[in-house]
Amino acid sequence: MSAQLADNGAAINRFLLHVHPRSRDTLKVYRCILVEFQGHVQLCPRDTPICQSTIESWLHGLASLWPEHYVLHRARVVDRFLDFLATEGSIPSNPLAQLRLNFGQRVGTPIVRALLSPDPAQALKALKPLPKFASVHGAFMRSHIELMRASGYRYNTQAASFLRFDRFLQGRADAITLPLTVLLQQWAAQGTTLHHAVERQQVARNLAKAWQRIDPYVQLPQVDRRLSRQRALDQRRPHIYSQQEVRLLLETAREFPSPRSPLRPLTLYTMLVLAYCAGLRLGELARLDLGDVHLAAGDITIRETKFFKSRTLPLTDSVMVAVREYLEARQRAGAPQDGSSGLFWHMQGSGRYSRVMTHKLLVRVLRRAGLKPEPGRVGPRIHDLRHSMVVNRMLTWYREGINPQARLPYLATYLGHKDINSTLVYLTVTQELLQEASERFRAFVAQGRRFVEGDTP
Repeated sequence: MSAQLADNGAAINRFLLHVHPRSRDTLKVYRCILVEFQGHVQLCPRDTPICQSTIESWLHGLASLWPEHYVLHRARVVDRFLDFLATEGSIPSNPLAQLRLNFGQRVGTPIVRALLSPDPAQALKALKPLPKFASVHGAFMRSHIELMRASGYRYNTQAASFLRFDRFLQGRADAITLPLTVLLQQWAAQGTTLHHAVERQQVARNLAKAWQRIDPYVQLPQVDRRLSRQRALDQRRPHIYSQQEVRLLLETAREFPSPRSPLRPLTLYTMLVLAYCAGLRLGELARLDLGDVHLAAGDITIRETKFFKSRTLPLTDSVMVAVREYLEARQRAGAPQDGSSGLFWHMQGSGRYSRVMTHKLLVRVLRRAGLKPEPGRVGPRIHDLRHSMVVNRMLTWYREGINPQARLPYLATYLGHKDINSTLVYLTVTQELLQEASERFRAFVAQGRRFVEGDTP
């Protein structure tokens, strides 16, 4: 389609039907923005395609009238509109999408800010990320990562750390003249926080170990164990939710205000039920498919999660009642019923909640329940529900007269751990748990004393 967009608004109408806006007000706003953009495009010479210069002139016109956040909002709407036109073949391509691709950006906001700058070419060039593993030691780090993954490790966290070191090397003109151990020490010394210092220290040691396979004379960097101990002391203790707090959290989720998405309160409620009763991680919640729920068997399947493990978790009758209620509401809402669709479904985008959005919404439930302060990252976390599940399960075993030590391997398997040592990390000693263990020990000692006294002549 040429720059004239001379279709009497037919393209805009098709786009508005495609995006399924949540309210009529959104329709009006989108239409005003797109009509304004269409009017600007029609001022360009006839048969001129929509290109970067067209977008730039439109953005500068907006910037002279509106504050930046208004301009960015209008640019996002136009970006979606041009993507739609390119998909249906009305225009050859979306210039903003091409810029995102060329300069390695997932979203269009940095691109728009660059186009609004005094020197767009230089600003766009500054956005382009450095090539991966292109430093003097980049090929070695890449081969080491491939070796570890071929050995059965995911190695994603370590690979991300190596990539940060690679970017550090690309910014050093003298990297080719200095030994690897010196570069690792200099990089580790630049850690701005305790976490960065510990991470860089570990990366330096891992790379030095890998380099020893090539050069056995490479010395391993010295490890400052005080940093690791200090980081362990600075970590927050998990918050163990009481039964009253869990009940309050579930009630808050059921009453979560969501007039534009009526299924959301029940979705959040079901997420919290599974997070607490089944001890699921946030990523496991987000990756659940409809086919992973087996109502007849009363269990769910968790596929290919941490440590390459898949597991099938039996659920209690009360949990299955909550899951069945959600599935019925999900079907009434018009969600797809094929097994590969996301269990926690919504109408926008991919049709399922991402891990990031799941976390944001559940944290909002925590704040509405008054369990977490409004600002900052302090207070209880969603992951603490997993800790609470372990502690409360141990308490239940103590109260039922069961030996918890004998049940720990089963609990480790249920949580998806490779051994009980990983499960013990979740075993926070609370006052209730300490009291139950002390009472169990007192009863054991009393029984032993009665046995000894009975044997005494």
